[in-house]
Amino acid sequence: MAPPPSQKAVFTTGSTMRHVVVMTATSSVGLVSIFLVDAINLFYISLLGQQELAAAIGYAATIMFFSLSMCIGISIATAALVGRALGAENEEQARQRATSSLIYLLVLTTLFAIALYPSLRYLLNLLGARGETLELALSFMRIVVPSIPILGLGMSLGALLRAKGDPKRAMYITLTGGAAALVLDPLFILGFELGVDGAAIATFLVRIILIIVGFWGVQKVHRMLAKPDLQAITANMRSFMGIALPAMATQLATPVGNFYVTRTIAEFGDDAVAGWAIVGRLIPVAFGVIFALSGAAGPIMSQNLGARKYDRVTQTMRDSLKFTLIYCLAVWALLALVNPWIIKLFGASGDAAHLIELFCIYVAGSFLFNGALFVANAAFNNLGFPIYATVFNWGRATLGVIPFVLIGKAYGAEGVLIGWGLGAVIFGFGSVVVAFQQIKKLPERAAGIPSPRQFPPSANSPFTSGKGASFTVGENDGEH
Repeated sequence: MAPPPSQKAVFTTGSTMRHVVVMTATSSVGLVSIFLVDAINLFYISLLGQQELAAAIGYAATIMFFSLSMCIGISIATAALVGRALGAENEEQARQRATSSLIYLLVLTTLFAIALYPSLRYLLNLLGARGETLELALSFMRIVVPSIPILGLGMSLGALLRAKGDPKRAMYITLTGGAAALVLDPLFILGFELGVDGAAIATFLVRIILIIVGFWGVQKVHRMLAKPDLQAITANMRSFMGIALPAMATQLATPVGNFYVTRTIAEFGDDAVAGWAIVGRLIPVAFGVIFALSGAAGPIMSQNLGARKYDRVTQTMRDSLKFTLIYCLAVWALLALVNPWIIKLFGASGDAAHLIELFCIYVAGSFLFNGALFVANAAFNNLGFPIYATVFNWGRATLGVIPFVLIGKAYGAEGVLIGWGLGAVIFGFGSVVVAFQQIKKLPERAAGIPSPRQFPPSANSPFTSGKGASFTVGENDGEH
């Protein structure tokens, strides 16, 4: 049997800006394609002429955002652990970590789906869904919830490919899924006249396609997975959970904030909820590149951390922020220009049209700061300080949402949207300041610890014992 391909770290040399741009561009193509299909999905639903249908998708999406955020958190841990092993040039450790991470993922997401399923009606009621809108949203979610482990597996396979430095094949995963959805959505929604149920069935099938393409890249091309080993699975669990739990807690903050916003907007009727649903689909299409950046920058940072190249970690952070600034300004200007066509495309009127216009012209600018928070989170999660990501994300989702939305509520649904946007400013700026402070401390934390290429680290090292900073750079940290 031929030896597996080399797991050489590719981000430890060359221009960090080039790595940021290439990784982000390739990641965002596939990611934005999925978000674009979601928007088109909502467009097909709008063609059926029932405002309740669009509102139902909005309610369902708010709850499903929790599962998406959980999967993102797990994929962050997967990429971080594997990326560090690759940066330290420990190929066997990288493969064992990859296999263990996928097993943890399947267990966690399956338990989550089992817990979520019987609570769906209660959660939709809590959001404010009533009558036919409630039943439509419930029908959609009963089909989609069992596919949560499949979604998580597809996302983690993409994370493994990005950690390997192969963003092109990671892009293939979501791009193929997006192409499949373009065919399946209209077929099931309009062709088979299944409406919301058709959208749910198409979503389930697309997620299956994601993992087929993902396994092809991860194992057929790169052979990144090792044979499951109980000792390695047990030994890797502490390192994985040390990143995954705070990362999941961090990611879950955003849907908690959106849950509160949706519930508040629901007080203004289905029309306002439909407008918020359209904005919710518009955000990832317009700013999906920034979402991709937060995932793309992580492997670059983690590989250079494993290689002890701290100056490149700092430069990656700076380049990511520059990219965020330029991109967000350009998209904000574009949205302000084309907002009348967006309103017309979705046939929005009343409160729905007002919310879309307000977002495009004013509130979209808040993503300058949301983007900064995403980049800071990438640094926190991949450099061993995940608790900071949790603190800032939950701060944004609570202190950066609730008081602002409460004040804005007095001015109607538009005031709620403005309040939601304003909260990003404080936490986006603060997270970047703290991220740079922590990056400066990396050499000090590593002082006195031998290079991972020369000696195995001390068993008492904070880098391997779980004390202090929660990242591992040694070759043999109890995983074999």
